[in-house]
Amino acid sequence: MSDPRDDLRPGESAVEAPAPSDAVLRFIGRIETPWTTRNECPHHGDPVAGPVCKVIVDDLWGDALTGIERHSHLQILYWMFQARRDLVLLSPRARPEPTGTFSLRAPTRPNPIASSIVALVERQGSVLLVRGLDCIAGTPLLDIKSSQAK
Repeated sequence: MSDPRDDLRPGESAVEAPAPSDAVLRFIGRIETPWTTRNECPHHGDPVAGPVCKVIVDDLWGDALTGIERHSHLQILYWMFQARRDLVLLSPRARPEPTGTFSLRAPTRPNPIASSIVALVERQGSVLLVRGLDCIAGTPLLDIKSSQAK
C-alpha cells in the first residue's frame, strides 16, 4: 500500500496524526445528493438554485424532527467520510501559495466535520428535502440545527 503523503501537491504538508481516542459520534442518518465524487460537488451549496437533496434521518430519531417545518433554513452537520485527515498545508488550485487547513473550507481536516446552511423545501416523514448541500451521496449525517424561523 502506498503512503498517502506520496500524492501531495508542491507546497503541501501532511502529518502523522495520532489515533482517535477522545470522542464518539453517532451518525443519525445519511445524505443523498446527485454527486458521487468529490470533484462533482460544488464548493458551496446554493440554498436558492441548488438541486433538491435528501437528508434521511434514521427512524430512531424521527420524533426529533417534530416542529422542524417552522424553520425556513437548517444547519446540517455531516461527516466528510472520504476526506484526508492528515494535511496541514494545502495548495488550492486558485491560490499561488500553500494555505493552512484551518483557513480553508476544504474537506481535508483532522476532524472532517462539515456544516451547510440549507433551505428546507419539504418534510416527508423522516426525510427532509433541502437545497444548499455540497457533499457526496451517502454522506453520514451528524446533526441538524434550526437556523431561521419562517
